[in-house]
Order: sequence, then structure tokens, then C-alpha cells
Amino acid sequence: FKADLMRRIDAAAPPHAIVASSSSGLSVSAMQAQCARPERVVLGHPFNPPHMIPLVEVGGGGKTSPEAVAAAMAFYTAIGKRPIHVRREILGHIANRLQAALWREAFHLVNEGVASVADIDTAIAQGPGLRWALMGPFMNLHLSGGDGGMAHLLAHLGGPIEGWWDDLGAPRMTPELQRRVVEGVDQALGGRTQAELAQARDALLIGLLRAKSASPGLDTPT
Repeated sequence: FKADLMRRIDAAAPPHAIVASSSSGLSVSAMQAQCARPERVVLGHPFNPPHMIPLVEVGGGGKTSPEAVAAAMAFYTAIGKRPIHVRREILGHIANRLQAALWREAFHLVNEGVASVADIDTAIAQGPGLRWALMGPFMNLHLSGGDGGMAHLLAHLGGPIEGWWDDLGAPRMTPELQRRVVEGVDQALGGRTQAELAQARDALLIGLLRAKSASPGLDTPT
């Protein structure tokens, strides 16, 4: 369906237009397969809520031209977004894969009875998640290395980090695990509705974005 839709958009759009898809699962190569001008088809994947989150993942398929990717990156930058370049097609792109890695371990910890759903959310929201909202994983690791930075940290903690990786779980979405997670979320909600939760999140998110905009010193150069 998406390949045929992109074919029809490609046929109707003026020759100079960039054709972008926000798909989080389909590859650009698959979507551009039926297009007469596949070189202008790109990925433009935003993050929810897209009207607030700056991130947009931009990439191309096997037939996308570098010029089309560059034009898309420039467009998103011009409208105030923060595009990043997905340099090679991969399932889930970049940010969703990073999320999925965390979700996998979170579900594993529930499955193994290590922690409750609420405590796992607290571990992130009141712990490393606060730092992650300011800097990404590599810059945070660099700071953890003290004056020696990333090189010092990897020289001393590279082995233990590998040990943690080896011990990470790989749970399956069994009916029992799904039940435990759903029940845990219901308990953590404490009667709040979906709309109330989203409103509270968005209010804090607006404040965070304003604070980050006023203090650009932590931004990673693009």
C-alpha cells in the first residue's frame, strides 16, 4: 500500500519537490520502489508529540540522492526542528532502537520480579532520564570519566559494562508478562486519565524545552 501511495504522490508532485515519509517501520527503499523519481524520496520521521519534540530522523533509500537528503535536513532545520542523519537503513531507525533496548530490559526486570512497573519508571524519570534530557548517552558517559573523559572511563569500566551487556535480558511478550505490565501501569496511574497524564507531561515538556533553548551550551554540534 505505502509503495503505491508513494508512486501516486511522486506522479502528482512537481519535479523539484522532496517526497518524505514519516514511517517508523517501512524502509525508504521499499517505499520508493515504484516511483518514477525515486531519488527524491526520503525518510522524515518525527517523534511524539511531533509539534513539540524537535527530533526528526532523516535518511534515504538505495535510490535516494544525497542532494535530497541534504535538502530535507535543511528544511527541517529551517522550521526549528533538530534533524539527524540516518546514514544506513535499519529497522526502527535510531531513536526507536534506543528506546527498544531500554524497553526490553524494563520488561525483563518486571518478568524476573526485580522491580515493579512504577519503580522502573521512577528509576528512569528520577534518575538517568533527567540527565538524558540534557545530553545523550555518550556525553553523559564522557562526564562520568572525570578529567580523563571517555577514554578514561572506557579503559577502567569497559569490561564491567560488557558484563552488564552480557547479563541483559531478552524477554518474550507472553500473555503473563503483558498482564503484569498492564496491571502495573494501571496501579501506577492512580486513577489519572490518559488525557490528564498527557497534559501533565506536555506542561513539563514545554518548560524543559524553554530551559534548553535559553541554555544552549549543552547542545551537541551538528
